[in-house]
Amino acid sequence: MTTIASRPSRARRRAGAVRTGFAGLAGFAGLAGLAGLAGLAGLAGLTLAQPARADILIGATLAETGPAAFLGEPEARTLDMLVAETNAAGGIRGEKVKLIRYDDSGNPDKARTFATRLIDDDQVVAVIGGSTTGSTMAVVPLFEQAGIPFVSLAGAVVIIDPVKTWVFKTPHTDRMACEKIFTDMRARGFTKVGVIAGTDGFGKSMQEQCLAVAGAHGIEIVGNETYGPQDSDMTPQLTNLKNAPGLQAVLNAGMGQGPAIVTRNFRQVGLEVPLYQSHGVASKSFIELAGPAAEGVRLPAAALLVAEKLPDDDPQKPVVLGYKTAYETATGQPVSTFGGHAFDAYKLLIAAIERAGSTDPARIRDALEQTRDFMGTAGRVTFTPADHMGLDETAFRLLEIKDGDWTLVQ
Repeated sequence: MTTIASRPSRARRRAGAVRTGFAGLAGFAGLAGLAGLAGLAGLAGLTLAQPARADILIGATLAETGPAAFLGEPEARTLDMLVAETNAAGGIRGEKVKLIRYDDSGNPDKARTFATRLIDDDQVVAVIGGSTTGSTMAVVPLFEQAGIPFVSLAGAVVIIDPVKTWVFKTPHTDRMACEKIFTDMRARGFTKVGVIAGTDGFGKSMQEQCLAVAGAHGIEIVGNETYGPQDSDMTPQLTNLKNAPGLQAVLNAGMGQGPAIVTRNFRQVGLEVPLYQSHGVASKSFIELAGPAAEGVRLPAAALLVAEKLPDDDPQKPVVLGYKTAYETATGQPVSTFGGHAFDAYKLLIAAIERAGSTDPARIRDALEQTRDFMGTAGRVTFTPADHMGLDETAFRLLEIKDGDWTLVQ
């Protein structure tokens, strides 16, 4: 087996030149030519050097600092851990993986700059990233134009609906979260609901999705409020919801510190109806920030948050428990579903490279789209040409916070 000794320019890739990683070089310059060279080397008492093994370059642009660092930090740690594991095990058919990672701070302009660098300067074969919906949507056109597989870690449905040729994503969508929440509300007899949402990319998108699907679930939206990413007091908006006619429950669509503030203010204004949050708060830091006010909050989330509490016959348990144990041992930090999104993205991408038998971006893209029954932290994934997320609502688990911890709602 031989490996890639050099990398063609991005222009050559766009023109259709294919790199044949892991493939033999028989036929290159002709077998007879190679034999002749070997003979000359033997006469001179020399040994032909094996071509240097090339790293498989995978890019990442993540929000490791800034207001979305609670997303990017566990994602970065997860990718570092997985790359080290891959290389310690011999790489991919003998070739090492090299992660080229940039911190975009969740800023769409920075994300575009780093995406361009990954494409033109770093010559990566695929990219994982987009911690936020805003940064993801900023780079999607660049990867589509360059023909580079991109696996997003953000939540909004617009990332993969409509389907984009080169773009995939690992988290559940905001639309799925709305439907999971509304299904539970109806089961509890709630039909008159208030919505409050952040004005960031994720919050705005989920608010729109919830308003769009509410009627199909028999839900009437009796109040609709928003808050900015820098707001530190949401009591005016929550007071408006408290006074909404017939209010039976409230749904907050948001991420970052905003949902924790909403949760504390929710109790402070005397709201006594149930509060639902989105999967955008699915980390232990939300419970810590919200404090006792988080008691009783429900949200849809991945099974990762309740790994030990899953039944032993749950097919997802070995995956989520294995990742949780490895991550917490390696980092000393509690696991979050956001790191799980990066886990799934990396595992999907590496499996696609192995199946493709190549590091040609087009072959990797095709192999990704052919993913079937991949069990990840988000659930069982099956991609198709019409579905580049590969999950359905059943992949969500409904959780409730009790005694400062996650519990499964049966």
